[in-house]
Amino acid sequence: MTFFKNLWNDQSGASAAEYALILAIVGTGIAAAAFTLGTSITGAMGKASNCITRTPSNTAC
Repeated sequence: MTFFKNLWNDQSGASAAEYALILAIVGTGIAAAAFTLGTSITGAMGKASNCITRTPSNTAC
């Protein structure tokens, strides 16, 4: 009985769970930022490619 009582009062796993939750939140933020940044880079590269292949008289570049 004392084993289960000690196991119930043991909170050492709580720290690990909190660190795992923090890691999940930070990881999600990094993934969202990478996705957004990747989309921006793709758009910028497409625009640069269009400017390179168009005639120099185009003022949009």
